Amino acid sequence: MENEQEKMRKLIKLNDELENYFRNTIIPQLFVDRNLILRKFTPPAMKQFSLKRDDVGRPIIDIKDHFRFPSIIDDISWVIDNNGILEKEVQTTDFRWYEMNIIPYVVAKTKKTNGVIITFIEITARIKDLKSQETLVAHHETLLDTISHDIKTPLTSLLLTVNHLKQISTDKSDAFLKLFGILENSIKKMQEVIHELTDAGKLKNKYQAEEELLDFENILEDVRLTLASTIIESHAKITTEINVSEIFYSRRKLRSVVYNLVNNAIKFQPPGQTPEIFIKTEKQKDFIVISVKDNGIGIDAAKQHKVFAKYERIDKSVEGSGIGLYLVNETVTTGGGKIKLKSKLGEGAEFKVYLPMHN
Repeated sequence: MENEQEKMRKLIKLNDELENYFRNTIIPQLFVDRNLILRKFTPPAMKQFSLKRDDVGRPIIDIKDHFRFPSIIDDISWVIDNNGILEKEVQTTDFRWYEMNIIPYVVAKTKKTNGVIITFIEITARIKDLKSQETLVAHHETLLDTISHDIKTPLTSLLLTVNHLKQISTDKSDAFLKLFGILENSIKKMQEVIHELTDAGKLKNKYQAEEELLDFENILEDVRLTLASTIIESHAKITTEINVSEIFYSRRKLRSVVYNLVNNAIKFQPPGQTPEIFIKTEKQKDFIVISVKDNGIGIDAAKQHKVFAKYERIDKSVEGSGIGLYLVNETVTTGGGKIKLKSKLGEGAEFKVYLPMHN
């Protein structure tokens, strides 16, 4: 009898300690049992996700709208079924970023997973710094690409012209030849500097973006936030069919691809028309396909081969630099993928991005 009382006393003590931990921790945490019922949450979680005490005991599916990431139920189920740990970067409705860790709660005696503990560690500052770095790198890449393509060729032509003038000139004086020599050496020096700046091997090592396992819905939500004012102003309607959520790719590059396609789908609309955009992900053979379809002005068949050229603008009346689709194409094809366009003038456009799957 005393033994049972001692066990009960220890159990009560452990429960009190757990309750005290959940009350006083400054980290948003949730405890969800194996039946997907919310059993406990910390005060920071209550504040962050607008939870109420009455939510304890409710199925997590009934309160999933409190969380910004739609895959949370699937993520919890995966951890319970596989007894593994899952880590993801997620963003909440107040635009804060968190590292979400879902850890299985294993009963020591039975060795069975009785639920999960979900922890949220704020990483907003780190994400902002990362985005700033990614923007800077993107600008550097664009600048170096411009130097390589738009300056290297004219310099070569200039050098050929100088050599030709030197050959056909009737003035063979030392002063004249010295002047041409200085001009030739200056051009060659500029070519060397450009070659050093745009050396393919150095660029690859310096600017190659690290690939990681990404949640496409989080990337899309980030794009929505970036374009929030444009979406509100245009009353754009964005619908999705996400058949593939996890994509192994560079975060910066995938965000850039989705951003440019969605931004263009909103911009290239007839006056007064509400943009309607449909985004879909699916698997096709060895590729993950991301399609962005709109109801915009469309692209004439005769001009479709030009849309991926640098500085080429589909409609001169729409503000833009004409470099967005060029960067999308460069990003996708450099990574072993491809992009296809299906469009008719006045009937909208659909861009399909094919990203190679990683086994």
